[in-house]
Amino acid sequence: MRRAREWTAALTRWCKGQPDLMAFTGRCLVHRAEILQLNGAWPDALEEAQMARQRFADTMNESKVGLALYRQAELRRLSGDFDAAEEAYREASCYGWEPQPGLAQLRLAQGRKDAASSTIHRVLSETADPLRRAGLLPASIEIVLATGDLEEARSACFELEAIAEQYESAMLAAMVAYARGAVHLAEGDFQAALVALRGASDAWQGLEVPYEVARTRVLVGLACRALGDEDAATLELEAARAAFERLGATPDIARVDALGDKVADDMHGLTSRELEVLRLVASGKGNKEIASALVISEHTVARHVQNIFAKLDVSSRTAAGAFAYEHDLV
Repeated sequence: MRRAREWTAALTRWCKGQPDLMAFTGRCLVHRAEILQLNGAWPDALEEAQMARQRFADTMNESKVGLALYRQAELRRLSGDFDAAEEAYREASCYGWEPQPGLAQLRLAQGRKDAASSTIHRVLSETADPLRRAGLLPASIEIVLATGDLEEARSACFELEAIAEQYESAMLAAMVAYARGAVHLAEGDFQAALVALRGASDAWQGLEVPYEVARTRVLVGLACRALGDEDAATLELEAARAAFERLGATPDIARVDALGDKVADDMHGLTSRELEVLRLVASGKGNKEIASALVISEHTVARHVQNIFAKLDVSSRTAAGAFAYEHDLV
């Protein structure tokens, strides 16, 4: 990753001193677009991808036009221009380029989970090359987690880990850590999720890939929230949202906003763990019984209870229980 950036920058500088040269082939422009996308310069990446399409057309290399169109589609999808992304994926396919996993991820973003699942299963069944599968598995894990198939997500994560062990790649290592964290989060093992996601965040930051850093921070925030640390969750989600705004990642901004709205409106500012504690309080359980039921310390339970009192503006367990029943929280 770092070497690719260095070589791209060096070649750019050299070409500026050679005005009569056709500086980059279409394929070079696509790779430059990929580097710019990873760097977070999405408008520049889109411009390079559009230039690449034209360069392929000018050199009568129509078989590679789909490669440039796919890169355009990816940038459109991430920016939230789903109609333009759909058109670019379809054009890429017309030129013989497999529009996956991007098209499957577009279907997921559109809420068409079944279509996304069918598509990613189909393309994985046709793909044997390990590195190509490594490019598909992260999308597969995201999609099957969205459909609730935890067992398949675990299997895909194990396969991705096995592939990563065969190659010395910081990028693959970061992908594995993120996937592992997402699976642990879905399993409800929030502490393990947090450990994996912190590792993924460090890896993405080392690679200087701002979009992946922000995506990881969203999951870190959810893990912190599940562990009862709403302050940390808020900080993580706010940082992720700010990064998405800088990038122009409209769908991700909406997702973060929805997560915030859910806590504020549906749960009256309570975290998932605080809601669990409140339900047990409402059922008449004492702190010791709650600690045993949730496998946490009594001290932690007491802290959750105090937070609940403050957020609900009540002063007793009885009042907290009454609030829970009145607002359908139990």
